[in-house]
Amino acid sequence: MKIKITAIRKASYPDLMAKYENPIEHACDVLEGQEWISIDGRCPEGMCPSAWGSMREFSAMISCNDGFRPVSFYIEVI
Repeated sequence: MKIKITAIRKASYPDLMAKYENPIEHACDVLEGQEWISIDGRCPEGMCPSAWGSMREFSAMISCNDGFRPVSFYIEVI
């Protein structure tokens, strides 16, 4: 089975980051419109492992677990 994963929207909440987050050196590199293909349920090459952990059950629309910089992904069987 092949699953297509598309980054639909990338948000950022600087006010929450300033108030609650410990500084991190490197934030997410995902770009809106970026796509990956998962084959037989494997994490696609170049996919953020944290985001993959949020979507490996293959829901229809999910967001990664970064509450400060969430990325929404559309997942579809192809």
